[in-house]
Amino acid sequence: MRQRSLVEIARSVQSKSINPQQVLSESYYRFAETHDGLNALVQPHYQKAKDVCLKVDTQGPLAGVPASIKECFEVQGLQTTLGITSRCGQIDSQDAPIVKRLKSCGVVPVGKSNIPQAMYLHETNNPVWGRTNHPENQERGPGGSSGGDAALVAAGVVSLGVGNDLAGSVRQPAHACGVAALLPTSSVLGNGGACNTMPNFSVVSSRTGLITSTIAELKHVASSLDFGVNAEKQPFIARRIAVWEHAGVIEPSSAIKRAVREAAQAVQQDGHFVEYIQDTISEEAAWIMFGLLSADGGRDIRRLFGSEKPLRGVAKLLRIAGLPRWTRPGLAVLMRLLGNRIDAAALTATGKRSRKGFEELLERRELVVSRMKNMAKKFDAIICPVSSLPALPHETAARLVAAASPCLLANLVDLAAGAVPVTRVTEDEQSCRHFSFDRVIRTAMKADDDSAGLPVGVQVIGLTGEPPEQTVLDIMEAIESKANFSR
Repeated sequence: MRQRSLVEIARSVQSKSINPQQVLSESYYRFAETHDGLNALVQPHYQKAKDVCLKVDTQGPLAGVPASIKECFEVQGLQTTLGITSRCGQIDSQDAPIVKRLKSCGVVPVGKSNIPQAMYLHETNNPVWGRTNHPENQERGPGGSSGGDAALVAAGVVSLGVGNDLAGSVRQPAHACGVAALLPTSSVLGNGGACNTMPNFSVVSSRTGLITSTIAELKHVASSLDFGVNAEKQPFIARRIAVWEHAGVIEPSSAIKRAVREAAQAVQQDGHFVEYIQDTISEEAAWIMFGLLSADGGRDIRRLFGSEKPLRGVAKLLRIAGLPRWTRPGLAVLMRLLGNRIDAAALTATGKRSRKGFEELLERRELVVSRMKNMAKKFDAIICPVSSLPALPHETAARLVAAASPCLLANLVDLAAGAVPVTRVTEDEQSCRHFSFDRVIRTAMKADDDSAGLPVGVQVIGLTGEPPEQTVLDIMEAIESKANFSR
């Protein structure tokens, strides 16, 4: 069965050449065909979706578009469990604001997608709904925490995935699954009414993000939701673009660096000005963000569990977050002596903070904000990795938390950002790292093994533009137009 694009669905429903029920039937067929291997749409809602189809505005800009909704958003009649068994049985009494807004544009939600437990890992697994597999390789996961949505879009079950992103949670799974994602600035969609797992943390908030197959589809959704984005082809604007081959904490795999170079070549061929630069700001921003997120020692997340035990990977991160501050310098020295440089840096950067320690983190954040404002005087956007690795093998996300650290700069500074698929890992790019005693790097080496054929995306971060989302989308579209990416 040929899969229709999001734009084709909306225009065909508007023209009455197809009806929403027909589109829904196609979505259900793909769900039934893929669910056993994927396990991504864990709360299917097709019966209710039939009723939505009968009431849908067939002239809405997103008329008839089937969408998955991340489990953290309320959908009337479903559950918001966060993958914690003690939260089961509490039925959502209404739709979250983002769900209402999408329905008003004609979107048909077909159910809720799977998430990591407490949305605390880039690995979509929990004891309530089970584990979601990568749509192309069942030995690997689709990323997270919007991994269910990315997998469903990649598998053709839905045309639109609605997720949220506090630390790369929309862009990282889009990269892993070979689809496109957009994270708007916080003023555009806000948090969409997502369940707030960290109510005492207000420095950075999660933002609603969107996942589709292509950039044209993202543009159509952004235009439909009144981002100020024009979905039609505009007169060419030559933009100044900085390129980071290496961003974040872990050196990227060979395929990741090649994807960044290919993306830079694509926009340069399109007429944009490109400059390769080296800057440590992405790594600095990542450690600040990790520090801020763990500054309560993991207290907010622990409260979600009550007396329930979290999964092993989540428990490991909570134990690290809860280590007393006085133990960390000694443990960091020991880690360095054992060759575990990244773990040593993590021990120094994370953990519970005093008021003074927290304020120091905020001061460091302001320095990063200032540096990005200065960068915006020279550049309109940045092209860099989304993650240091392709899709991760199951059960490795806790060790490889830092892989998605290139995403954290945009979260820390509230910048628009997106992910666009570029290429796939080749056979000769699977063994690309020098031997290391560092256990994070050793795990990364194992993740590179047997990764041939997996999708690789790049990240575009917008620094200027009215709105900056237009800058991000235009540059991603230029990259996509020349990318050698096969679906």
